[in-house]
Amino acid sequence: MRRWAGALVFGLAVALTPVHAVAEPLAILLANVYKGQVDVAQYLASEKLDGVRAIWDGRELRFRSGKTINAPAWFIAGLPTQPLDGELWIARGQFERVSGIVRREAPDDAAWREVRYMIFELPGAPGPFSERAERIKAVVRAANVPWLFEIPQFFPVDRNHLKKRLDAVVRAGGEGLMLHRADALYETGRSDVLLKVKPWQDAEAVVVAHQAGKGRYAGQLGALRVRTPEGREFLLGTGFSDAQRRQPPAIGSTVTYRYRDLTGKGLPRFASFLRVRDE
Repeated sequence: MRRWAGALVFGLAVALTPVHAVAEPLAILLANVYKGQVDVAQYLASEKLDGVRAIWDGRELRFRSGKTINAPAWFIAGLPTQPLDGELWIARGQFERVSGIVRREAPDDAAWREVRYMIFELPGAPGPFSERAERIKAVVRAANVPWLFEIPQFFPVDRNHLKKRLDAVVRAGGEGLMLHRADALYETGRSDVLLKVKPWQDAEAVVVAHQAGKGRYAGQLGALRVRTPEGREFLLGTGFSDAQRRQPPAIGSTVTYRYRDLTGKGLPRFASFLRVRDE
């Protein structure tokens, strides 16, 4: 008998699909970039964790792409029926490790013991975000699962306060902060309701070619030629590990890079490879 998945996700009726069907991206809230365009006192702030986004629909744990995360049965057994949105995370600066762990087809129990599920949203839940943030704490306490945590939130008094907290997080090895408008009802799509605050900006581009290295990088990757969604091409030559230079991201893959700002021609200044995009 064919098995079917997902008649109800986040309180919204969806068409039944076979479990072997190609996954569709989930409708979730996505962040814009903070550029001083809002009154930060109207937002709650939290640390931006460098983990893997994971959405729990009450039965399955999924990547934002919709693909199922093959977590051990014990990891999801104690999760609540309440839908959750958060990051699978180990520690600051450990993205590559946690990404490798959670993407394995056969889960490694010992490795998963290091992973925490850090919650920052309750998809589809009623009320403003300030109330949902309090409810997250209650949901985590009630579940009483050792690897389930809420991401602490705080109210920034003003931009100066936000800047001080951002500087402290970055000095400690963190990526930055997130701002979530306190009075916002739950919504999906990209919105100023959710903003990322980072000393560097980041963006995505598609790899269109590999440029051979010279000198110490002879026989390895020198740079990636990448194309932005706007069709602009440039070389991305820094930020790679030795392993990534030996086995670079595939042509056609999408990579995330960081940069300081844009030139007058719309090209990124001081662009540096960050990672292959989560799929």
